[in-house]
Amino acid sequence: MNKQDLIELNQKQEKFFHSGKTLDVRFRLESLRTIKSLINKYENKLFEALREDLGKSPFESYASETGMTIQEINLILRNLKRWARPRKAYTPLVHFIAKSYYQYEPFGRVLIISPWNYPFQLLMVPLIGAVSAGNCILAKPSRHAVHTTTVLQEMMNEAFNPEYIHILRGSKEVNESLLYEKYDYIFFTGSTHVATHVMKSASHTLTPISLELGGKNPTIVTKDANIKLAAKRILWGKLLNGGQSCVATDYVLVHAEMKSELIEEMKKYLHKSYGNDPEQSEDFCRIINKENTERIKNYIDPDKIITGGKVDVEKRYVAPTIIDEPELDKPIMHEEIFGPVLPVIGYTDLDEAIQMIVDRPKPLALYIFSTSKNNQQKIIRKTQSGTLCINETVVHFINPYLPFGGIGKSGMGRYHGKFSFETFSYKRPVLKKSNLIDIPVRYPPYSKNKLRVIRYFVR
Repeated sequence: MNKQDLIELNQKQEKFFHSGKTLDVRFRLESLRTIKSLINKYENKLFEALREDLGKSPFESYASETGMTIQEINLILRNLKRWARPRKAYTPLVHFIAKSYYQYEPFGRVLIISPWNYPFQLLMVPLIGAVSAGNCILAKPSRHAVHTTTVLQEMMNEAFNPEYIHILRGSKEVNESLLYEKYDYIFFTGSTHVATHVMKSASHTLTPISLELGGKNPTIVTKDANIKLAAKRILWGKLLNGGQSCVATDYVLVHAEMKSELIEEMKKYLHKSYGNDPEQSEDFCRIINKENTERIKNYIDPDKIITGGKVDVEKRYVAPTIIDEPELDKPIMHEEIFGPVLPVIGYTDLDEAIQMIVDRPKPLALYIFSTSKNNQQKIIRKTQSGTLCINETVVHFINPYLPFGGIGKSGMGRYHGKFSFETFSYKRPVLKKSNLIDIPVRYPPYSKNKLRVIRYFVR
């Protein structure tokens, strides 16, 4: 799609939005039902595409991609009519006789830019949120997830008119052209580096945005933690999608007395889950491309490997790897790893571990493994993060009843479930005044008596 085509598509979407069709909740519900039926129809094709792009098993593809999206749709289908109703607001006496309320209205034309790590779900979940709010959508998936993007285009573009919903593919240059145009809302998921460019572009037209980013997500394992369970849940969350998850643990801070036990339990989990050679496992994903495989390889210091360490750039394979006490000034401790490499660092005092987290940019997720409520609350009080899990990792992301999003460099804005509907809507306040009474006190000329009256009403 060239620049002129993009301009014309934006004009068509603007015209379609102003036709008022998307304001009808019944129209939105029908669109969501159509998307749900399309997901079921194309599920096998999507599973094949996700296997080609990321080496995902059908179980993982359903749990983290198609199934999660259907769960979101079902929640919205059950609740949208109630969410979209006008809400009463209190009317102060000074406005007598009047009533106040607000209603959720769509922004208009929404641009969604999604990444490659969950190429279906991270495009479709915000898209159905935008649909539920009554917007028109132009969505741009990542060019790296080639096979999934192809299925997405076939699935959506044949079912919906482009003036309503359109999936657009293309290179970095296409992204540049997209951001040059004016939208009513931009929803971006990706790296912090690209997000700064998106935010800068949006600022030129004062376009509201959501930025769903990533960061160095820490896990704290205290002395009183259930170590066996912690090892399983940390590694399950870390190795999901081959470690290419914005919510995956990026490093573990474990009490020094429990470090050896945690590592041994991690080794047991790896052997039980993926066998002697994870490369042969049907359940272990691949890295998206050779460039990222090479990037992850550079994080691995051979002298620090506890287990794993094998990398095959041509096959896009990085073995599950545990790194012992990496130097804190190395890139592995400053950059988001986004792969199956996990640094483990011991600490002797909980305040020391907390300070290490506080000294770094606010993470998207923070994980605590502890059976002590005092330790749990101490960590919660002294840290900030986009989301937080206690004795668990990652699964908060698939709970549509919780808002998901970051803070600081890990992002801004919240979505999932009702929070997606609210993100892609704005609250339009309405005050409706009666014509029965028109109190003259507000009109000039103003006297001292009028000032006393207005003081009384304001109080």
